Amino acid sequence: QAQVVESGGGLVQAGDSLRLSCAASGRTFIHYAMGWFRQAPGKDREFLGVITMSAGNILYEDSVKGRFTISRDIAKNTVYLQMNSLKPEDTALYYCAAAFRRQYSDITQYTVPSNYDYWGQGTQVTVTS
Repeated sequence: QAQVVESGGGLVQAGDSLRLSCAASGRTFIHYAMGWFRQAPGKDREFLGVITMSAGNILYEDSVKGRFTISRDIAKNTVYLQMNSLKPEDTALYYCAAAFRRQYSDITQYTVPSNYDYWGQGTQVTVTS
């Protein structure tokens, strides 16, 4: 029933900014979390950050802390990833995911991909030098 859809990717130059959106629909979500991941060709899927929809607690991966910002719109079941000062090494397919089966007291549990129940198809971000 549930579906997660990312949007907002594109081709940009180094130093530019992008804002990605992730909308969850098709079912009710209660006390769930939504996370952002990315995957470059030949690389493992990398955790970027997560936000809990009820309390708004946020955890960022160290590699993007200070450049990327996560926010949420509870009424729309939507989260955003604001990416500033983009670098060529940020080039990847960006995914959002929703976790609803469990609610963890330890937010670090949401760094684990297997703890998410629904994944989007990804949106491509390409950063040129």
